[in-house]
Amino acid sequence: MKIGILLTGHAPDDIKAVMGDYDTMFEHLLDGHGFTYDSYAVVDGVFPDGPEAADGWLITGSKHGAYEDHPWIPPLEQFIRDVYADGRPMVGICFGHQIIAQAMGGKVEKFDKGWSVGRTGYEIEGRKMHLNAWHQDQVTKVPDGAEVVGQNDFCRNAALLYGDRIFTVQPHPEHTAEFVQRLIELRGRGLVPDPLLDNALAQVDQPTDNQIMADRMAAFLKRGV
Repeated sequence: MKIGILLTGHAPDDIKAVMGDYDTMFEHLLDGHGFTYDSYAVVDGVFPDGPEAADGWLITGSKHGAYEDHPWIPPLEQFIRDVYADGRPMVGICFGHQIIAQAMGGKVEKFDKGWSVGRTGYEIEGRKMHLNAWHQDQVTKVPDGAEVVGQNDFCRNAALLYGDRIFTVQPHPEHTAEFVQRLIELRGRGLVPDPLLDNALAQVDQPTDNQIMADRMAAFLKRGV
């Protein structure tokens, strides 16, 4: 099964040189599920010909806001709607979670209570899970037809299910402890308040449920909903 990965951002150069770009991180996360991959750097204006270019789709995280004025955002939103209409499964992570909600009629905003960073607890589909977060923006209005299936007290719309067609989550199952540590060092200071970063560093080696979420994503992409 071929998965098309839509890159909506790139890892910082110093991280990419060691760990690869975001598409590589998702390939590692989903290793063992029998997928092949094609990547499209939509952030650079590179788009697939249409939904039929892959059997399923995955939209990555990004440093950009879904509400920002970038030339690649309107065609990405249209592509999301085209995939939904076509019926092929799609998964969105962080920015992917947000841009899908926006494309489908929801609203994304910079959250007035600030950032969520590092290992964070959620209830997703009735299960307690810990995943790494890195976001200030949130989905503040859920699109019609989407069901909230994940949340915590800080992020009420942390996972959304659009029938059997789209599954999205706000946290980052592809973020390893090494990645979080490097991201804090290379991008976090001066952007995110130091107490949040210090707390994230203190928990960086604590276990996460990345593999459980990876298996859920893979099952969804295979229609195992």
